[in-house]
Order: sequence, then C-alpha cells, then structure tokens
Amino acid sequence: MIKVLHILLLSILTMLIGCQVSQQVQEEKVVYFEEPTDLSAVVSSAKQDYVIDTLIEDLMNPWGIAFLPNGSVLITERSGKLLLVKDGKIANDSIYGLPEILAKGQGGLLDIRLHPQYEENGWIYFSYSSPGEEEGSSNTAIMRAKLQGDSLLVNQEKLFQALPYSTKGHHFGDRIQFDGKGFMYFTVGDRGDRSNPQNLSVHSGKVLRLHDDGKIPQDNPFVNVDTAMHEIYSYGHRNPQGLVLNTTDGTIWEHEHGPRGGDELNIIEAGKNYGWPVITYGINYDSTIITTDTVMAGMEQPITFWRPSIAPCGMALANSDKYPNWKGNLLVGSLKFRYLNRVEIENGKVVNQEKLIDQIGRVRAVEEAPDGYIYAALESPGMIVRLYPINEENTTPEQ
Repeated sequence: MIKVLHILLLSILTMLIGCQVSQQVQEEKVVYFEEPTDLSAVVSSAKQDYVIDTLIEDLMNPWGIAFLPNGSVLITERSGKLLLVKDGKIANDSIYGLPEILAKGQGGLLDIRLHPQYEENGWIYFSYSSPGEEEGSSNTAIMRAKLQGDSLLVNQEKLFQALPYSTKGHHFGDRIQFDGKGFMYFTVGDRGDRSNPQNLSVHSGKVLRLHDDGKIPQDNPFVNVDTAMHEIYSYGHRNPQGLVLNTTDGTIWEHEHGPRGGDELNIIEAGKNYGWPVITYGINYDSTIITTDTVMAGMEQPITFWRPSIAPCGMALANSDKYPNWKGNLLVGSLKFRYLNRVEIENGKVVNQEKLIDQIGRVRAVEEAPDGYIYAALESPGMIVRLYPINEENTTPEQ
C-alpha cells in the first residue's frame, strides 16, 4: 500500500512539474522585444520590483495592442492607423484594408484582439466608430479580417453595428474579449445619452455577446424579447473601457467611467442591470446631483468604485510566472492620474490597490503578452512600455 501511494505521489509531482515547465515554455517561445540592457532604475513596489522598459515612442493615441505568434505586434491608433511592429521596431505604420472609420472626439480605431485559435484561422478583430448616413454620425462596430503579409487586411467581415447612430463624439466603449468557448464579449458606451443604458431596444450602454462569427447566441438573456436587442448580455453601463475574462473561474470583469466620481469595477453576469444612470456614486461635472440613489432593488452594486474618478481604461489579469506575487491581480489603467493601478482580489472583493508606473503617461491599454510580460500603451506621450520584472533569475550582483 505504501509503495502504491509513493508511486502515485511521484506521478502527481511529475505531472505538476511538467505543467509548470510547459507554461514557462509557452511564455518564452516567442520574443517580441529584446531584453533590456539597463536594469538600474528599479521601481520597488509592494510585491514586485520592476523596471519601466520603454520600447516604442512617438505614437499618436495608441488604443489597442495585439501580439502575433510570429513575434510581431499590431497597434491601433485612434486616428485610424494600424501599425505593425517587427523585430522590436515599427515596420509599417499604414496597414491597408481597414473599414471606413469616423475618427471624431473619442471615436476612431479602438480595440484589437486575436481569435483564441488565431494560429489556425488567422482572424483579427477590431472595434471602431463606423459612420452612419447622417453627416457626423457614428457608432461602435466590430469587424474581423486577416493579415496578408505585413501591409494588407483581407477577408474583411463586419460582424456588428451598434444602433442607433449618434452625432455625439464620446462614450463609444469599446473592448473585446473571447472566452475560448466560441463567444465574443464586447462593450458599447452610452454615447452620452443617459436614456440609452436602461433601454433594451438600443445597443448603447451595454455589454454584448456574440459567437465569434457574429451570430447571436440563442442563450443570450434577451434573445426571446421582441423589443430588445438580442446581442445584449448586460445593461445599465456608462462607458466601459475595460473588459477581462478570467478563464480559471469564468468571471467577467468590467470597468467603466463614472461622471465626476463613481468609476466602477464590476463582475458581469447575464441579464443583470448595473444601474446607470438610475443609481451612481458620481455627480455631474458641474457638481449638480444626478441622483441621490446609490442602491436600488434589481440593480447591481459595483465590486468597488473610485472617487475621485481615475478615468479607467484598459485592463489585464496578471497570470504570468514572471510576476509571481501579482498573480490574480487586475491591472487597470488610469487616464486622469496617469498610472497603472494594481488591484488585489480575494473571494471576489478588492482588498488592496497600488499605483504602478505612476506619472509616466495616460494609460490607455494593458496586456499580458504570450511571452509572459506585461505591456502598457500610453498617450501624452504616446509610447509602449514593458514592466520588466526584477526577480532573482534576471539579476546578478553586477547589476
């Protein structure tokens, strides 16, 4: 009996070691940027030392980042440009084949995301502000396409168009996430119209869900409601610019801009109402009251809210072994205060927050790449930085 238990324990230990080695190989199989040569300017945070490694500069409002398995990187600029980075440098700043984009106000070319099976199917997904028939009108759209060579998008398919169009230039959303089960989640802001988030007959002010080919899932919460947009997954949102899916437990994390105060971090569930503008922890920009209600039956409470507003944008979930003490933390960009916010979560609750890369720039996007490193896209100034971890394995007494 003891011998059998011993063999069983050895088998389990071997399997665990194999899984760990497999994850490390997966993280290190592709190189996007060379290792930094100067590790002298170490930032000591509460749980992880790191160096801010500036990789690309002179960008104009970078909005989304996608890391290709061949070592190249795609970057969207809100003006409507799609850039290709190869061997650590911009190789093409004008990839052709994008749809018509109305770059107005907060609109333009926004998020970019690879299909989970990109290596098999080559699909790249984009969110952007698509113009309507009325001059100056637009709303958020989703397109997918394939990259041919280093300069051309082909096989374009427009999968979604948010309605109604609006001539306002703000609150488009939009972030895209896949769950690995064939579903695509994405966000559309309220377009500056407070009647939209509680109105199920419009897309604005919602988190939406489609199959990865653009078809509407038959188990979406409002698919059998004739007066509702069937793509809706949750509603009552203001301007969601952060969306992360935790593949370990299936939770969908979302953050959104409040007005003056009241930025929210939420866990998204099917069919739930997140309250805007009926309940909020914020006020109008002119200090007038929107509502005195912060709680109401049938409306969800945020996991946490920020007051004053941090203007959250972009979000990633840290999973890499390169940042062992950040595992399971959310990394949330702040536009207003120009830092990356590390959010510790325990049992679905926020237990601690810490500022990272403070005062470097307005953090627009955050990604944990296949190489295991955390990257951030900043604006004012426009650049891509890497949080290069300082651990025992990459430091020597000489450094």
